[in-house]
Amino acid sequence: SPSPKLVLSASRDTTAIAWNRDEANLSFHPTVFPAGTRYVNSVTYVVPIEGRPGISKQTPEYTLVGHTENVCSLDAGEDGTIISGSWDRTARVWKDFQSLYTLEGHSQAVWAVLVVEPGKFLTASADKTIKLWFENKAVKTYTGHTDAVRGLALIPGIGFASCSNDRCDSFSNLIRVWTLDGDLIYTLSGHTSFIYSLAVLPSGEIVSSGEDRTVRIWRDGECVQTIVHPAISVWCVSAMPNGDIVSGTSDGIVRIFSNSDDRWASEAQLKDYEDQVSSQTLNKEQVGDLKPSDIKGPEALNQPGTKEGQVLLVRTGQSVDAYQWDSSSGQWLKAGQVVDAVGSGRKQLYKGKEYDYVFDVDVQEGVPPLKLPYNA
Repeated sequence: SPSPKLVLSASRDTTAIAWNRDEANLSFHPTVFPAGTRYVNSVTYVVPIEGRPGISKQTPEYTLVGHTENVCSLDAGEDGTIISGSWDRTARVWKDFQSLYTLEGHSQAVWAVLVVEPGKFLTASADKTIKLWFENKAVKTYTGHTDAVRGLALIPGIGFASCSNDRCDSFSNLIRVWTLDGDLIYTLSGHTSFIYSLAVLPSGEIVSSGEDRTVRIWRDGECVQTIVHPAISVWCVSAMPNGDIVSGTSDGIVRIFSNSDDRWASEAQLKDYEDQVSSQTLNKEQVGDLKPSDIKGPEALNQPGTKEGQVLLVRTGQSVDAYQWDSSSGQWLKAGQVVDAVGSGRKQLYKGKEYDYVFDVDVQEGVPPLKLPYNA
């Protein structure tokens, strides 16, 4: 939201929540908005306009009907215009809570949407493309991603950033930074699995989150900080106007990170968080393809890392632990224990049949993952 005193979240627990900050003790008080039996996939803040001062009750003021499948992304402009993206392969623009435009042109689901300025919109799709629209006409298509494009973020004075499921090598996934004219300025490499969400801080730094359990902060094309989470997926990230970062994760928790120590949690809470992170286990896919030469002895922890977020695999007895370099503290921080991930190079037997891969699919925190067989 445009206020550092308000955080909005959406969840598969069928609710949206408005969290209001209590300045006296830095806590947030929730107001819950139930959505019946359906998942709430996305939430956005709509600027109050004359005659509609804002939220007055916990039941819907309006229902916008038009999409024929799951609605997975939302954004709103300063003039109250709303844009929505859906699995039905369209985006819709709404004005005064009425349908204004239907944006048709993508061949697969529309995963991300942005209001650039009044009458100008960006959409990103599972069809690997991004489109720029003026009103209801597509005026430019951005290509380059090799897999589904999951997130977008405006960068004032430059253009926008996009993230995708694609990889630049066997280890890293990519963020791309573009001008609105279509020029690719640079790419950011560091995440080791799918990247789901992007935001931009008031300082201009880019923030990203993904399936590798991290939020990463980027400045001038380099990762300057990596925040490891005690959850499998960091589904979304948002920037607050005071520079704080909000993350939403698969363990059902919304967390706020700040570079201002007057807003930090207590020392006991910070220690508890560090312990939660270090106690996690990681699949090999979360740290890249493992080779014997990648695994070092404990003495490797005595050598400094070469860049923020660098991963170091250390054998301790019969186990392999993953550490990440934290530039701010000058230390290797334990990210968790690496466990085997089945696949990559050998056929796997599942229910009597052979498959190229058998993936573990996380469906709920604390519940064993489901097995998903797949042949390439």
